[in-house]
Amino acid sequence: MLEVREVTLLLSPDLVWFPTARKRLPSPNAMDRSPSPSTTSTTEQGMWTVNSAGRLGNQMGEYATLYALAKMNGRQAYILPQMHQQLAPLFRITLPVLSSDVVQNIPWKDYGLHDWMSEEYRHIEGQYVRLTGYPCSWTFYHHLRQEILQEFSFHDHVKEEANRYLARLRGQRRNVTYVGVHVRRGDYVQEMPKFWKGVVADKAYLEKAMGYFRAKYQEPVFVVTSNGMEWCRENIDASRGDVYFSGDGKESSPGRDFALLAHCNHTIMTIGTFGIWVGYLVGGETIYLANYMLPDSPFLKIFKPEAAFLPEWIGIDADLSPLRRGTSG
Repeated sequence: MLEVREVTLLLSPDLVWFPTARKRLPSPNAMDRSPSPSTTSTTEQGMWTVNSAGRLGNQMGEYATLYALAKMNGRQAYILPQMHQQLAPLFRITLPVLSSDVVQNIPWKDYGLHDWMSEEYRHIEGQYVRLTGYPCSWTFYHHLRQEILQEFSFHDHVKEEANRYLARLRGQRRNVTYVGVHVRRGDYVQEMPKFWKGVVADKAYLEKAMGYFRAKYQEPVFVVTSNGMEWCRENIDASRGDVYFSGDGKESSPGRDFALLAHCNHTIMTIGTFGIWVGYLVGGETIYLANYMLPDSPFLKIFKPEAAFLPEWIGIDADLSPLRRGTSG
């Protein structure tokens, strides 16, 4: 874990915050940053935060949404210690961290968000706002894309480890193209059909997606990570020698898997915020599982596919026939 140093703000004696490690100068694209809490009175500027809920992909969505909405509303954003613990070991995030004591003593106004940007979010009232929900939509923060990419830039040692691993996969290939493949299974295998009238990615979807890259690029290398690696080994054809089952599948510490995928050139995702964020950070071609829920799925009341997947991403429709037959996974 990164060493975290406590600093007390002179302008607000009761506020303790933790600056993240390796602070950097802002890029030319980051000229519109909110003022530093050390130069602006916290009581004047207010304090905004966001709930720290879910695993890595959720935490990234919450961080990016807080970053964008606080800036949009002219407030200073702070993150909770739990979010810092999840994100700081992997990324060079810069938002200051509130101490647990301060969090408990602030008269927060909870403000629930749905999963896409709405006009009313440009005019949120309150100095001490805690955003809640599981926002993970580019519609909140895509106008700040370069700043978000900077916030989620990897520590050097993380980059170096991922690049070393990928270099070993190159072998004798001269024109290698790395394609990160994230196969989300685990609890989704049961939850999607049971609660959401949906399916997870199947063998046919992955064959189509990989076929797209095999047809387009001379020497693709597929780097597969999953929380269901046994299923992947049984259902992904590795006979061509271009598939590597690389992840450790540990949901409790997903950083290595995420870093491997994020250092590839292109992305094949299935479902879930983990894969969405991989595609967003990589910036290459992204293939995603489309239409993987029945039209009457309750999930479609809280999830808008057009707000989750960038317009330029390539969707391959899911096969819903197992769901209609009462089987899935």
